[in-house]
Amino acid sequence: MSVMTAADHRIPQEHANNLADPAAYADRRIHDTYRWLRKNEPFGVAEIEGVDPFWVATRHDDILEISRQNDLFHNGDRNPVLTSQAADRKVREMMGGSPHLLRTLIHMDAPDHLKYRLLTQAWFMPQNLKRLEDRVRVIARAAVERMAAKGGECDFVNEVALHYPLHVIMEILGVPESDEPRMLKLTQELFGATDPELGRKSADADKPMEERQMDFGVITDFFEYFRKLSEARRANPTDDLASAIANSQVDGNPISDLEAMSYYIIVATAGHDTTSSSTAGALWALAENPAELRKVKADLSLCAGLVDESIRWTTPVKTFMRTATADTQVRGRNVKQGDWLMLCYASGNRDEDVFDAPDTFQVDRKPNRHLAFGYGAHLCLGQHLAKMEMRILWEELIPRLESVEISGEPAMSQSFFVNGPKRLPIRFKMA
Repeated sequence: MSVMTAADHRIPQEHANNLADPAAYADRRIHDTYRWLRKNEPFGVAEIEGVDPFWVATRHDDILEISRQNDLFHNGDRNPVLTSQAADRKVREMMGGSPHLLRTLIHMDAPDHLKYRLLTQAWFMPQNLKRLEDRVRVIARAAVERMAAKGGECDFVNEVALHYPLHVIMEILGVPESDEPRMLKLTQELFGATDPELGRKSADADKPMEERQMDFGVITDFFEYFRKLSEARRANPTDDLASAIANSQVDGNPISDLEAMSYYIIVATAGHDTTSSSTAGALWALAENPAELRKVKADLSLCAGLVDESIRWTTPVKTFMRTATADTQVRGRNVKQGDWLMLCYASGNRDEDVFDAPDTFQVDRKPNRHLAFGYGAHLCLGQHLAKMEMRILWEELIPRLESVEISGEPAMSQSFFVNGPKRLPIRFKMA
């Protein structure tokens, strides 16, 4: 990394440490840090022991501007997820110098990014998703019935929110329903590697957090599963996304094993985890704001607004990193070639200059220009599917939901990358 010349813009240590502390995202200290940074140092440098220094973008307009310039700010030159120096060294040793343990769309830049995105993009376009809408509604109704059968109390995360989008994406991918619990566990171990409850319990459990960021055993287990699925789909293709990935080609050649396995993993994890987080975040907010629930019950057309507001409110993907490819300026600060930048989406989504009363949950918020799906070339491939799933669930659940309240202690996962509710005990009445 280049030697930064921004000492005057160094972020106070307490706030810098919060940016890399998984617990700060669970107990919501991170929002205090974001609020301070937006006001006092919206584009400053974080220096944290054991981590290369990095710029931190917390304002909505800066995040948009950086995301728009995909040639100037790369995903793939370094790890697009904040990582420690120790973890970076270990991955480079394993991968022959590459900073990436996986090679998914989030690890790619032009021209590869578009080539690989086009392999599956049609599956997630609105016109093709329409043919899935009836099936998704059947799955949503089954989820509502399971909730109703709980007798008025449940953990909404673990008994409803996790399983509904999981079942949808696994059907699309072609994973048997009997394997869904395995996929859920591996996803939680991957995204929750730094969470003491969700992370894999292993011999490495006593290692420092920064060395447990990526559990290599979880990646290995994913690879073993999807390698068998890929072999089966190459031998006998079917009408599912796994067949499309298994038999895909780029520039006339089959994609590599690493790229195929990485593709399966990103679809099988991001394809449901972020949706379940936003779904749980929505019900949590509705339980704490019964007037907002009454609004939606009185006008179901607000379900679409509820979806967008819950995505803004929860912002499951908290951060992504970019690497400057040339000397440039951001907010008048000199960014050098090779500098690392953190995009704080959850901060941009509460930017006071963009959102009226940003810390208030409003189902009828308009406009709602949230950044939770990213922007530019890396705009989330599955955004339309996620919105459709959530909208349909609320259309089925809210007419029957007479009331809901928090009945215990909710909890957020401990992660500075992908984070959301991991426990939401509720008491409810159903019609």
